[in-house]
Order: sequence, then structure tokens, then C-alpha cells
Amino acid sequence: MGFGLDASFAHHEQALSLYADRSEILANNLVNSDTPGFQARDIDFKAILENTASNNELNQAYLSTTNPGHIQEYASNIPLSDQLMYRIPLQATMDGNTVDGEVEKTQFAENSMRYMATLSFITHEFTKLKMVMSNQ
Repeated sequence: MGFGLDASFAHHEQALSLYADRSEILANNLVNSDTPGFQARDIDFKAILENTASNNELNQAYLSTTNPGHIQEYASNIPLSDQLMYRIPLQATMDGNTVDGEVEKTQFAENSMRYMATLSFITHEFTKLKMVMSNQ
């Protein structure tokens, strides 16, 4: 019976990548907090991750063929730039900038915490695997 590490950790790999991308988006918002007319952006992390996971399941279930040319591959990676949304400001500003520094800092801190928690989980799982393999 085989054990696929790729399948076991694919969801976490996707989450880490998405957390990193979201950090860049939030950092960009913070950097532009004083830029007149700048519109704060963010992504719907949960929706993107669920969409990616369901597309990967579709690919694994329906695209396992003997020849890759048999079935057109389902597009599982919609560019992140196409999934950016504008953040609705809590308070309007005179210069049209929608960045709220406190909201952005909070979102950035939460995103960073989740990134580190995912890394800790993966590290713990590899430690357990290493321990199991060394005991055989």
C-alpha cells in the first residue's frame, strides 16, 4: 500500500503559497496608506483555497488518463490578480484612499500567524514521520 506525501501535504502547500501572496497584497496596502486615491485590495482566502482544492480533486478524479491529450485539463489556477477584491472602507477619506492602517495591520498580523501555524503543523507532521521511520 503506497503513501503519497504530495497528496497529504498539497492542501498545506497551497495554503502557504496563498498566505505568502496575501502578505504581499496587505503589505502593498500598508505601503500605500498615504497615496491619494489608492484603493485597498484583499482576497477571499477561504474561497480561493476551497476552489483550488475542489479543482485539484476534479483533476485527480477525472483527468487520470493514459494520454494527457485525451481530456482538456481543467484550469485549476485562476491568476490571483483576477481574484483581488476592493476592501470596503469603514470611513471615507477626502483623498479617496481606502486604506485603514489598523485594519491592514490586524489582517497582516492574522495572516502571518496563520502562515506560521501552518508551518508548525507541517514541521510537526514531518517530525512524526521521521520518528516512525526511524523506529522500523
